[in-house]
Amino acid sequence: MQSPRNIFTYQHTVTEDELDTLHHVNNVVYVQWIQDVSIKHWQDLTNNKPDPNYVWVVTRHEIDYKKDAILGDKITFKTWVGETKGVRSIRHVEIYREHVLLVRAQTVWCMLDVKTLRPTRITESVLKVLQGHK
Repeated sequence: MQSPRNIFTYQHTVTEDELDTLHHVNNVVYVQWIQDVSIKHWQDLTNNKPDPNYVWVVTRHEIDYKKDAILGDKITFKTWVGETKGVRSIRHVEIYREHVLLVRAQTVWCMLDVKTLRPTRITESVLKVLQGHK
């Protein structure tokens, strides 16, 4: 795999309310984390001022669970934008405990026109933002 550019990182400590009955992080929590870190990265890329004409929605999550996270684990999220064309952008997320990969995910996001809520082609200005050109 090609080395990603513009990696955004975020850290979190696992809390009790994020655990399932086996005392591991619940799979639904991972999905929420993936969405949350994606939004944090987008906010960072746009300096918290995204173009109000567009909104992003998820069309697909693909998640590989490698290892479990448990209460108190200090985890690091790494995310970056991958292939972006047409109306879709692929975002990659990896979740680590120290240097151990726990989860690898790929999410397809679709850009919508905020007025019509219909898919719209990603503009050159949005593409530059996704590529980290602020």
